[in-house]
Amino acid sequence: MSVLDTIYEEAKLNPQRVAFPEACNEKMLQAAYETGKEGYIYPILVGNESEIRALCKEKQYDTEVFTIIDIHDEDYRKKLIQAYIQLPTALLKEKALNRRMENPLYFAMIMEAVEEADVTFAGIDNTTGEVLLAGQTFIGLQPGISTISSIGLCDIPGYKGSEGSLLAVGDSAVCTNPTAEQLADIAISACDTVKSLLDWQPRCAMISYSTLGSGQGELIDKVVEALHIAQEKRPDLAIDGEFQLDAAIRPEVAAKKVNRESKVAGKANVLIWPDLNVGNTAVKLIQTFGHANAYGPMLQGFNKVVCDCSRGAPVSEIKGNVVISAVRAAGSKQ
Repeated sequence: MSVLDTIYEEAKLNPQRVAFPEACNEKMLQAAYETGKEGYIYPILVGNESEIRALCKEKQYDTEVFTIIDIHDEDYRKKLIQAYIQLPTALLKEKALNRRMENPLYFAMIMEAVEEADVTFAGIDNTTGEVLLAGQTFIGLQPGISTISSIGLCDIPGYKGSEGSLLAVGDSAVCTNPTAEQLADIAISACDTVKSLLDWQPRCAMISYSTLGSGQGELIDKVVEALHIAQEKRPDLAIDGEFQLDAAIRPEVAAKKVNRESKVAGKANVLIWPDLNVGNTAVKLIQTFGHANAYGPMLQGFNKVVCDCSRGAPVSEIKGNVVISAVRAAGSKQ
C-alpha cells in the first residue's frame, strides 16, 4: 500500500471541512465533488451560489454532496464578521472585512479563522502570492514562526530509510534564499507538519556541503546558525546538523563522519535544504533518477492548514493534495 493510499484511508476515518473559494473552476469543482462523494472530506463551496449551482447542474453533480456558501448572504456574513472581530489575533475591523469578503478567497479564510472550516484550498484562479497574503492576514502564523515555507513528501522506490521508502524534504518551493532565522522556522514547521500528517517522531537534518565543520564558509555558517536558533526555540524537537546528505540518511556514513551522539545522523526522516537552488534541484533529481512520487508542496507555518495547489495540476493531483490537507488538519487538532 502506498503512502497516499494510507493517507486516503486515514482521511475517510475523520473527514474534515474543506472550503473551496474557487468553486466555479471546473477542475477544482470536480476535485471537491469526487473527494466529497467518496467520503474523504466535507466540501464547502464558497462564492456566488447561483453560479455554483448552475455549474453543478451543467456537470450533473449532486449538490447534496456540498455545503454551498453564498458570499452575498448578509446574515451569514455578519455572523462571520462578529465572530472574527472577537478573535485576539484579528487585524481588521468590520468595514474592512466587509469589503474584502466580496472576494471568495478572503471569505473562506475568515470561515476557517472562526472554525467554520478546517482547511482553505485554492491556487488555480488565485496566485501563490494572493493565497499567502490572505492566509497571513486572516489565519496568521504559528506562535514563534515568522516564515511561510513548504514541505514535500517523497516516496522513493528502493530507498530503505528510517521510514521505509519515505522522506520529507523542505523547503523546495517558497523561500528562495532563507536567512538563518527563516531556515530555523522551516525546520521547526517541517517537524510539526510530519507529526500532524504521518504521526512520525521527526528526526530533522540541516543539510549542507559540510558535516560538522568539515568545510568552511558563509553558506555553512548560515546553516549552523539556523540549527542553533531552531534548537533554542524548540528543544523538544530532534533537529541536528550541519550534515551532508549521506551523513544524514546513511547510518554507515554517519558512523564515520559524525563523531558524537546524535538522534538524527544516519536516520533523518526530514531534510532541510539550505536554499531553493538546492531544494528545487534535489527534488527533481529524486523524481528523475530515483523515480520517486513527490507529494506537495504543502504550505506550512500558518496557524491552520492553508493550501496553494499548482495551476497546472491535474484533477488527480488536486484530489491527493486535498486529502493530504484534510489529514494534516485532523492531525493538527490532536
